[in-house]
Amino acid sequence: MAVQSSVVTRDVEKIAAQTGNIYESVVVISKRARQIAVNIKEELNNKLAEFATTVDNLEEVFENREQIEISKFYERMPKPTTTATEEFLEEKLNFRLRGEDDTKVEL
Repeated sequence: MAVQSSVVTRDVEKIAAQTGNIYESVVVISKRARQIAVNIKEELNNKLAEFATTVDNLEEVFENREQIEISKFYERMPKPTTTATEEFLEEKLNFRLRGEDDTKVEL
């Protein structure tokens, strides 16, 4: 069985093209990836909260297939950094750079 690699080589010049600086582009991508990760985590926690019990029964842990399926679904999702990079390269992100003195990026 051949394993497909999920590693994709990116063109650094394409990443740097939108901001003119590779480091600023990486900051934009990382902030967007963090936003995506927080949203996914909140969504998963809300779904798993339905299964929360006050008593830990060993039988319930093994019987709850729906909870396992939900967890597996989220594990198979693309990583937030991959999603953020794709959005950035497809120019789907709106961002602005503050003045040169303040280098924070707002999304």
